Parts: sequence; structure tokens; C-alpha cells
Amino acid sequence: MPSDSSQIDRLDDAREQLRRLFGFERFRGRQEDVIARVLAGDSTLAVMPTGAGKSLTYQLPATMLSGTCLVISPLIALMHDQLRAARANGIRAATLTSADADWRETQDAFRAGELDLLYVAPERASQPQFHDLLSAAPLCLFAVDEAHCVSEWGHDFRPDYRQLRPLMDAFPEVPRLALTATADRRTRADVLDQLGIPEQGLVIAGFDRPNIRYAMRHRDNPVKQLAALMAEQAGPGIVYAPTRRKTEDIAAKLAEATGREVRPYHAGLDPAVRADNQAAFVASEEMVIVATVAFGMGIDKPDVRFVAHAGIPKSIEAYYQETGRAGRDGDPASAVMLWGAGDFAMARQRLGEVAQERQAGERARLDALAALVETPGCRRAVLLRHFGEDPPETCGNCDNCLNPPGVIDATETARKLLSAVYRTGQSFGFGHIQKVLTGAEDDRIRQRGHDRLSVFGIVDGEEAPLLRPLSRYLQANGALVATEHGGLRLAGDARAILTGEKPVSIVLPPKRQRRRKSRSAEANPVGDPLFDALRELRRELAAEAQVPPYVVFHDATLREMAATRPASLTELAEIGGVGAKKLDAYGERFLDAIRRH
Repeated sequence: MPSDSSQIDRLDDAREQLRRLFGFERFRGRQEDVIARVLAGDSTLAVMPTGAGKSLTYQLPATMLSGTCLVISPLIALMHDQLRAARANGIRAATLTSADADWRETQDAFRAGELDLLYVAPERASQPQFHDLLSAAPLCLFAVDEAHCVSEWGHDFRPDYRQLRPLMDAFPEVPRLALTATADRRTRADVLDQLGIPEQGLVIAGFDRPNIRYAMRHRDNPVKQLAALMAEQAGPGIVYAPTRRKTEDIAAKLAEATGREVRPYHAGLDPAVRADNQAAFVASEEMVIVATVAFGMGIDKPDVRFVAHAGIPKSIEAYYQETGRAGRDGDPASAVMLWGAGDFAMARQRLGEVAQERQAGERARLDALAALVETPGCRRAVLLRHFGEDPPETCGNCDNCLNPPGVIDATETARKLLSAVYRTGQSFGFGHIQKVLTGAEDDRIRQRGHDRLSVFGIVDGEEAPLLRPLSRYLQANGALVATEHGGLRLAGDARAILTGEKPVSIVLPPKRQRRRKSRSAEANPVGDPLFDALRELRRELAAEAQVPPYVVFHDATLREMAATRPASLTELAEIGGVGAKKLDAYGERFLDAIRRH
């Protein structure tokens, strides 16, 4: 067991390495706790929010320990993004994937002990011949990224992750570091078990992303709503659409409506087009990409200013992970969900396609998502409680906290609505039910005799506006579900509502306010010629190196340069994010730009 003094010495060395390689004076959040365990040879599961610097917890130790850190990551694009960033900081890193033509050179470098990091996919890691390669050189650490994929309870379960345990057990002296941003209690316990990490190895850094502003709105005109969001947010953004067709349709309409560069991304595109669209987005400082959820897990882009959903995600876990791609640099960002009752109706229909043993869990996930969408309270509090935290009742940075909605007891109107659905035969859509309840003059109603039902005309003018939000609420919570032909039928808690056992309260949306000024624009010094010049220089350097601009420096680093105006390399080195290699590569050119402005 290492002594306290040797542990202190190791952490002092780690802080010095943090300053030298990454240009930061101190660790963030629980980074230091995780790194201390890694340096002590202790296996760890670290649950850290997206943007909290998970990759640093293995990259930094890998430069201090003897041997190579093997990083198991789920997507090639993600590995290549992290590879660029690691090399830009002077870390000896390589990827061994099907997209790499230099695999022989990479294997030779590994055998020669010339790599700090080697990135591979779980499919390769589980192959017998790969075990033989690992035996040819010393290893210092197994780092399993996106570790929730190990668990069948995780929202992105990948069977190949289950094959990692035998590989790691073959090297018992090598510690394991599992990393994830999205794992509830059940998933965490499963990951610990599947990867052979002791319970005391769990480090939870918390799930809060205070820089993200959460908002959820009923979807009425998605292109108009998304265009308004783009007008507020000048930087890069991701819009998640539910289908491939919607992806292309929304991208084309947003480009026409806004004049911004907007491109689609989905698995059905020609591979060359898909790769080009992804590369363009990663390199851009303002482009918006409209994508299916296949996009994003492989993107390590820190300057995404907003993530919008044009339909509901699969679960709260998926929502948290997808919105977590906004504001990874710590600057203000937005997460906006546009939802409709039909989204929940379709999702509940699809539950029948899930294996019987998983249906209860999936239904619980959907119910939790409905509760998040329908809450009149703090969105962030609902999110954090889902992951086992005990947050304050309000956060001050979600739509409900900033503009609190009203809540109304709609139990009696809900009973009328459900009665009308039942008495008309549980086969008509909302429009027909609404006409029956409000006593509308309609040939179809008369032909079917629905004007003679006891529910005909029982909703008056004051009550009528509640019918549509009530229908959305009842569908979101499963009391009304869609039939095969687009009608509505009773399900879930419908009987309890009809008998008065279960009350119904719905949220009344607040009056629309004038759009707020973009918080991302406020974060940067608008109109500052020096800041603008530094951004332009960053673009030039990124183009020369064929890397995205954020790999050169983040906006926060440029802001500090513009504010402090360093006059020497020594002063420039004091700025956060300016490590030794970047100082050597870019220092003089940035100093020259500062002198000229």
C-alpha cells in the first residue's frame, strides 16, 4: 500500500503534468480523485457529466505511467476526434481501426513502447489475435469509454462490451478505468459487476450541467420554432430528428429559412456524403447539422451551442446524453425539446416490439420521460433526481424556473374526454372527439349517431381550450393510446381517472415572451477587434493543420488572451489551455496578432 507521502508526491507530479501538457492550473470536479486512483493502480468506475473532462482522467496518467493505456471506445469518429486533441497536446497516441491504413506502423509503435494511448473498438479488443498483440508490450491501464454500453440496463447496450472482461482478466496487474456520463443506480451496479471493479471503486462526480438551459415546448411548427432557436444561437448546433426522411426535410427547410449552412446526417446517406457532412460540422464554427440519434456519440466537439430535439428521445438517459453534447466547453448552451402527443403514442406502440423481459423497464423509462416533459417544476431537478441526486427545488436556468407555468386541476374535463373516447367506440382521433364534446355541427357525427350520446356538447367554451393539452397529457402518460388506424383508446390509468380515484392536473404554458439575447453571444466579447482577430488566426492555423478550430484553442482561451493581452511567451503560458506544445506551435503567431491590435 503506497504511503500518504508518495501519494501526495504523485498528485503534485500530476498537477505539474496538467500544467505542462494541457495548460491548466487545477483539476476540475472529481478529476483529481479519479486520477489519484489510477496512479495508485486502483480500478475505478467514474460517472462524470459530459464536458467534465473524462478523457483527461486517462490521458494524463498515461503520460506518467510505464506502458500504454488501451482505450476502448465505441465509435471510430470519436476515437479520431480524441486522437487529434491528444496529439495537439503532445501525447503519443494512435488508433487501430478499420479506417486506419497505418495499422502496421501503429502495431510496431506499440510493441516498441512508443505509445501513451492506443484507441480500439470493443469488437477488435475481443478478438484472440488482439490479445496476442497486447502481450507483446507492457500496459499501464485499460480505459473503457462509454461504459454504460456494458450494461443491459444501459440505454446504448452493446453486446461486444460484454466480451471485455475476459481480455482484462488476462492482465490482472493492469487497473481498469470505466467512464460514463449516463448511468443510474442499476446500470452502475451492472457495470461494476461486468467489468470486475469493486464497489469502493465507484466515483460519482454528479450529473449537473449548469451551463445548459433546458426548455421543452409543444411542437406546432417545428421549422419555425427551430429557425427561431438558430436566430438566438449563432454557433454550431445539433437538431435530432426522429426519421431519416424528417432529417433531410428539416435540414433543407432550415437552410432555406435561415440562410445558415445546415446539413443532414443519417445512416442512409451515401458514406462519402455522410463523412463529408460530419467533417464539415466538426470543423465549422456556425454550421447546424440535422441528424438521427446515430450522430453525436462519435463527436467530441466542445463548442456546440445548442441541441434541439424535433421529437422525443428514447429515454431520460438518452436525452441527458444527447443534450450533453451542447456546451462541453463550459460556455452557455441550450437544450430544447419539441414534442407532440403522437410521439408518446408511437413510443408506447413500439413497446410491444420489445422482448417481454425488457418491457417493464422500457415502460418505466417512457413514464419517466413523460414526467419530465409534463412537469410544472424545475426540469433540472427532475433530471438529477432520476440519477439519484438530491438537487435544489429550482435551478434558475430552465424554462419553468425562468417563466413558471400555471397548473390547473383538469380532472373533470379529463373524465369527459375519456368518456367520449369510450362512448364513441375507441376508434376515433382527437379531432372527432373534440367535435363531439363541444357539440359541433358535423355530418359525420350525425351519420354515426354521436350527436345522441350523453357526452355530446358537454364541454363549454371556457373548458374547450383544455381538451388539446389534456389529450397530450393523457397520451404522454399512457391513459390514452393510439389504435392501429389512428384512433384513440383507453389504457393505463384511464379507469382510475374515470372513477375519480386519480386526479389530473395539467400545465398551462406561460405567455410567450420576447426572445432572449443569445447567451453564447454574451459569453464572447462582441465587436472586440482583438477577439475577432484571434478567432480568424485560429481558423487559419486549423486549416493549415487540417484540424477543427477548437483543437487549436477553445473560445475561453481566446477570451482570456483578449482580456489580458499577454506580451511574452511566459505570460501567454499562464493562460488556461495553453500547454507546452501549443505554446511552441502557436505562441509567436498569437502574440503577433495581439501586438497588432
